[in-house]
Amino acid sequence: MAFLRFRIVSKLFLRKRCSLTLKLLCFTLPVIVFCEFLIYYIVIIQCHWPQVKTQTPEDSEQTSESVLKAMFLADTHLLGEIQGHWLDKLRREWQMERAFQTALWLLQPEVVFILGDIFDEGKWSSSQAWSDDVRRFQKMFRHPAHTELIVIVGNHDIGFHYEMTELKLKRFSQVFNFTSEKLVTRKGINFVLVNSVAMEGDGCKICRAAEAKLAELSHRLNCSLQVRDTQNP
Repeated sequence: MAFLRFRIVSKLFLRKRCSLTLKLLCFTLPVIVFCEFLIYYIVIIQCHWPQVKTQTPEDSEQTSESVLKAMFLADTHLLGEIQGHWLDKLRREWQMERAFQTALWLLQPEVVFILGDIFDEGKWSSSQAWSDDVRRFQKMFRHPAHTELIVIVGNHDIGFHYEMTELKLKRFSQVFNFTSEKLVTRKGINFVLVNSVAMEGDGCKICRAAEAKLAELSHRLNCSLQVRDTQNP
């Protein structure tokens, strides 16, 4: 008889325990889905591209083919192996990835600019650490073929001026196809990509090359100079 009572009590206890576990799951799973997935859509869907009301010289409304949808990001600072704790990296990178991928899906930008400081420790990371950081970046900021990603160098990627070397600049340029002091034109809009670390003005080799390229671009973009040169060959 005592054994039978024990079995009945055990079954009731297990049933209550299973019921409590099920209730916890029913509460926890929706919270996780909302906080880690849905919240990004709820927030970003409130963003809209501005309505362009200006007119073309032909007095016709500008169409989607003539308007450039450009998104600008900056200072992602992906943590490295030296100062970045694995849990901190996991949390930050998940949030950045979800925010970026959601924005791509909802806003459909044609070009995305990331304005430097992609990494936090690029200025002193080893070749292996650099490769790992690049792999994580490419996973987080993956994008469809119809969206162009343009990445610009920052001081945390290659070091401040006194830390910058041609080797660091070269490895960044090889990965991100970055050319310092380069003119990028999309739908008639000019963007000048500049390595701001090379704007120290102390006459170093990298600085001299950057200043020379900027002077050349300035000449190309200065319409009055172009007209004068045409009139006075």
